[in-house]
Amino acid sequence: MSDTQLPEPDRLDGAPHPRETAQLFGQDAAQADFLQAFTSDRLHHGWLITGPRGVGKATLSWRIARFLLATPLDQDDGLFGAPPPPTDLEIDPEHPVAHRLLAGSEPGLFALKRPYDDKAKRLKAQITVDEVRKLKNFFALSATDGGRRVVIVDAADDMNVNAANAILKLLEEPPARTTLLLVSHQPSRLLPTIRSRCRELRLDPLSSEDLSRALQAAGIDASDADPNALAALSGGSIGEAVRLLQQDGLELYEDIVKLFSTLPDLSRPHAIALAESAAGRGKENRLDLVLTLLDRALARLARTGAMGAAPEPPTSPAEAETFLRLCPSQHAAQKWAHLAQTEGDKLRHGRAVNVEAGSLLLSSFLALRDGCPR
Repeated sequence: MSDTQLPEPDRLDGAPHPRETAQLFGQDAAQADFLQAFTSDRLHHGWLITGPRGVGKATLSWRIARFLLATPLDQDDGLFGAPPPPTDLEIDPEHPVAHRLLAGSEPGLFALKRPYDDKAKRLKAQITVDEVRKLKNFFALSATDGGRRVVIVDAADDMNVNAANAILKLLEEPPARTTLLLVSHQPSRLLPTIRSRCRELRLDPLSSEDLSRALQAAGIDASDADPNALAALSGGSIGEAVRLLQQDGLELYEDIVKLFSTLPDLSRPHAIALAESAAGRGKENRLDLVLTLLDRALARLARTGAMGAAPEPPTSPAEAETFLRLCPSQHAAQKWAHLAQTEGDKLRHGRAVNVEAGSLLLSSFLALRDGCPR
């Protein structure tokens, strides 16, 4: 398998790679923070780019890399003086750096990510120290041109202990003219010393408007989907929105809400049909989505009682009506929250030890019936 055919851990199925994404939506504050540091000569050598999955962290990393590599270190323009400071991170797509990044041939960039295992024919589960050691050659070869060097670590959460310690040494003693961009979905799991040596750029979930614009820019058709429902159930994540669209997740969530509407008695035939729809060989993705949406439904249900109103943005009038009936008070919200925690733990454990999917889900649905506040 050639390098161009290898699966990429930082590419979402059905969407462009972050290096190919021309626009970043909904993250103006993070971009402005980086640009302010750059223009004030306070460019930190290590940046921790955090936020939920799928909100544009990798896209921002590639935008920053493109900007840094295309912006000369020496801004003196001879007879006419220094050019005005940049007002955004945009780089002309015809710029040589932009072309080299798309082609994967930019000598000033190193993308550190989970490698492909030729023997197992799949991506490795972790970024190993052997991958980090490749940076030694990168720094040696890229030092000759005297320009900037950028390292993107995506995702830093994937590093094993030895790889994390090797990156920490680079952060403690960074090579000259080098910027490290660490993408992290769960920064609390990183070494505290890594976090303390980076400046954080926090990205927020996307609004329904920004999510729709991002999907359109990526060439993903979401015209038939309710943008509010898509934003609510995806948590403002492009990646999660794509999964919902590809796997009919909005229709599945409606089915879960219909099941909830039969509580406290619970329609056993409906519960059995929903459980069986995610059971069996080849339905692992469906099962994962059911578990995700069930967890999201319980969280939104508990939030209804805690806030005294249906959660925003709404997914449907049926959801609001059902959740207000089932969770009309903070007392009910506490019970639902406890049930969500216990059932969530049970489902995750059952999934980990390969409990039969149909039985696992049906057991959980019956627990909702038994624990439903009355």
